This record gives sequence, C-alpha cells and structure tokens, in this order.
Amino acid sequence: MELQPWELLLKKLVWKQLDFINGKRVLDFGSGHGVTANHFAKNNQVVAVEPSEEMLLTTDMENDYIQIKGGVDELRRLESESFDVILCHNVLEYVDDKAEVLREFDRILKGNGIISVVKHNRAGRVMQMVVLLNDFAEAKHLLNGGNSMAKQFGEIKYYEDEYLTEQLSGYEVVKNYGIRTFWDLQQNQEIHKDSEWQDKMIEMEAMVSEMDEYRAIAFFHHLILKKL
Repeated sequence: MELQPWELLLKKLVWKQLDFINGKRVLDFGSGHGVTANHFAKNNQVVAVEPSEEMLLTTDMENDYIQIKGGVDELRRLESESFDVILCHNVLEYVDDKAEVLREFDRILKGNGIISVVKHNRAGRVMQMVVLLNDFAEAKHLLNGGNSMAKQFGEIKYYEDEYLTEQLSGYEVVKNYGIRTFWDLQQNQEIHKDSEWQDKMIEMEAMVSEMDEYRAIAFFHHLILKKL
C-alpha cells in the first residue's frame, strides 16, 4: 500500500525505534491497513486486530499474519500472557474506554513484555493550529483542555504521557520519543515527495527524538513500556 509521505516518515521512525523486535509474538491493536503488522510479520508471529471493515478491504498482507476484525471485545478472547509485544499506534485517542484496553493489554502481555504506544501530543497540535493553519480559535480550545477532530476517525481524545504509567502499574517507560517535530513545518509540499529530502528529514528527526526540548513540541510521542 502506498502511504502519504508524512505517514511513511512516522512509520519508518517507529519501526527503527522497534528494530529489536525479532522472533516474538506480537499483537498490533488497531492495525488499520496492516502496514505495520505486515512489516513485523517478516520476522515475528503477528496477530492484528482492527474494527474498520473499510480499512480491512485494503489490508497489506504480503507477509503472513493473523487478521481479526473487532475491537476490545476481541482482546477479551485472547489468552492471558500470550504476547511478547503489543503495538498500539495512534489508537487510544479514539477509544471510549482507554483504561479497559490497557487492562486487557496487561492481562495478555507476558512478564518482561513490551507495549509500544504512539500518541498525539497536544502541544504539537497547538503549534500546528497556530503556525500551519492560522486557526487561533482551535489553538485556544486545545490549550484550554479541549479535544479536536480527525476527518477519518472522529474526536481525538488527548491524554498525557503519564496516563499510561498511572493505568499500567508495574511498568516502566524505557523510551519516550518525539516524532514529526520538523516535518510539517516545511510548507513545500512537493519536496515532501522527494526521497533524498525524506532521508535527510528522517535522519534529523531521529537526532532530536529523545531531546526534551524537541520532544515537547513534536506532533506525536512514541512510548515504549516494559512490564516488570
């Protein structure tokens, strides 16, 4: 499946940050078109769960993995302590009961297992509204604790990074990366499609991804949590 340049950058960075996953049993919850599930299925046993029938029509299954249609109801059917790794990328913002999903993650994850969460960062969204879209009303709304909307998925229900460790007792955050710090600030849309420019941008994004001052304004955060 051909991805938009911004999505390709995000996935390449996240995949690089997770390149230690090999020979594991992996759950991709909210797998979308299956691009990430397909990527990790090259060297792992992957189960993907996705509720959207529309997305499943264009699922990427070049590599073998199990695709399940459904949501948290399907998590309840999975065996306890049966996964080494859980991927949950840009999903929890759209879930009505995040706490329930995280409880199920904890139940089905093995000891010393890993949960990878990619999430929206409110400060990055405020920057987008002010700098890129000149939408000062929306920026103020977000600063006052409001949510925003995504055309395809609906309301983005923001939550702070700390929410994950508050809900997942007995876990530690081993990595917290910022993603898409600079990408969207480049307004030349044509250069976004240039592969050489993309490589340079990915390199720069990777360089600052763990620096606090840049992570604070990134559009997304990628947290890797380990079960103790």
